[in-house]
Amino acid sequence: MPYKNKADRDAKHEWQLEKKRPGAHEARMERQRARRALDKKGVNRKGKDVAHKVALANGGSNADGYTLQSPHTNRSFKRKPNCKPVK
Repeated sequence: MPYKNKADRDAKHEWQLEKKRPGAHEARMERQRARRALDKKGVNRKGKDVAHKVALANGGSNADGYTLQSPHTNRSFKRKPNCKPVK
């Protein structure tokens, strides 16, 4: 849930939690590289998400390809009971 006041957010705690999850840092870097590549090309991605054709949670990467999608389309897909995306 978003914070009403940015000062209430404990960024240090969030960073510590991310370090504990295996592969979380690498996945975040993949997403960041994809966004920066689109920015470098001059693509206007305002209001859009960078969607990977093969989800990073399913072992995808930037080499598999990525596109721009609306947030609703990118964030709504079937999931398994353990919250992982269905292949």
